[in-house]
Amino acid sequence: MKIKFLGGAGTVTGSKTLIESNGIRILIDCGQFQGIKPLRELNWEPLPILPSTIDFVLLTHGHLDHCGWLPRLVSQGFEGKIYCTSPTKDIAKLILFDSAKIQEEEANQANQGKYSKHEIAEPLYTVEQVEKVIPLFKVVKPNEEITLDAEISAVFTNAGHILGACTIQLHLEGKTLVFSGDIGRDDDVLMFPPTQPKKADYIFLESTYGNRIHPDEDAKLLLETYINAAFSRGGTIIIPSFAVERAQTIMFLLWQLKEEGKIPNIPYIIDTPMGISMLQIFENNKQWHKLTSEDCEAMCKQFSMISDYQETINAIYDKRPKVVIAASGMITGGRVLSYLERYIGLPETTVVIVGYQAEGTRGRKLLEGAKDIKIRGKYYDVKANIVDIEGLSAHGDQNDLLHWLSSLENKPKKVFLVHGENQPADELRIKIQEKYGFECAIPMMNQEVEL
Repeated sequence: MKIKFLGGAGTVTGSKTLIESNGIRILIDCGQFQGIKPLRELNWEPLPILPSTIDFVLLTHGHLDHCGWLPRLVSQGFEGKIYCTSPTKDIAKLILFDSAKIQEEEANQANQGKYSKHEIAEPLYTVEQVEKVIPLFKVVKPNEEITLDAEISAVFTNAGHILGACTIQLHLEGKTLVFSGDIGRDDDVLMFPPTQPKKADYIFLESTYGNRIHPDEDAKLLLETYINAAFSRGGTIIIPSFAVERAQTIMFLLWQLKEEGKIPNIPYIIDTPMGISMLQIFENNKQWHKLTSEDCEAMCKQFSMISDYQETINAIYDKRPKVVIAASGMITGGRVLSYLERYIGLPETTVVIVGYQAEGTRGRKLLEGAKDIKIRGKYYDVKANIVDIEGLSAHGDQNDLLHWLSSLENKPKKVFLVHGENQPADELRIKIQEKYGFECAIPMMNQEVEL
């Protein structure tokens, strides 16, 4: 059996792990690379194998860094089945169409504004190419074994993180391989704790926060503090947010604060069509989260929900202090850019970062104290207050990752640490070896190992 790490190795994006066994090829996740330019450029490179020779794709969840390369895979010849849970299918569909639309728009803007280095800027994939992905999805139920081939089966179990996110147990050649996907937190505001594996011969564990312990901070209190401070200065609060799960978590906390009379009576805006669509997916998948229908309905009434871009323009030029939740979470694209063009240069503005910021993203640059940021070919001075609330991360920290391994009834032959930058992965490796004595490896991009 051969394992090849085609993405998500040495980086937190582009997750793709290829398994070859007895003539069958299985791809765990098919993510898009994000962040620094050398990573983004990998999205344009062909896979080292023909996509037409891959039999199955198994998706852990619907985030872009785990499903965002599917349109390229299909356009280059993949015709197999894409297995995932029902919420993952809905979220992946939402994210892929949104991603394609944004890429088409940005390519058009670059061509019209002539700020692309290419003679003609092209999208990585189009809406039309996404449409060809959707019929290949095959929905699976959590905790039920599915047969992929005569001697290959898989089980999807809850991983927390976002709706539908799963760990995948793959049974083949008499071995059990466990692919963690992204592990959620044991005490998440909306998601249930991840299911811990009981048996595994080989584990492929994400290490996004392998060197971090989430601060013991009260995210709700910090939101209250930042909003009231900005309001006292007459400023707007911009919260760049992942449209899936994070936006709904922030909405929930803001609704609670407003109900408790702890934040001012100003406009609360959610300006992410995808985030708004996600609310219906939450309503349709109550078994996957803690939010009741009544809470969801009451929460939504507090917010002005913007879908039309003209409403975005109106909100941007509304001079009143306001709280705006807008995608994208790492400020790599989406409507939040339009707000930042207007507000990032105003000292009364507060930008609240609420999730992981990959290397090379605008979000990471802002957290690291950048004096200016480039948006759509133009530089803007950063005079706004940049703050972050790490306690809202949907990723488990080092303690959560270590705890996730604690129910194993056998000693795995090896733990591969993936989906993490090198330092977090290495620090997690040391902790796992000290705590459990498990042998760990940190694979490099395109490395191949035999099991």
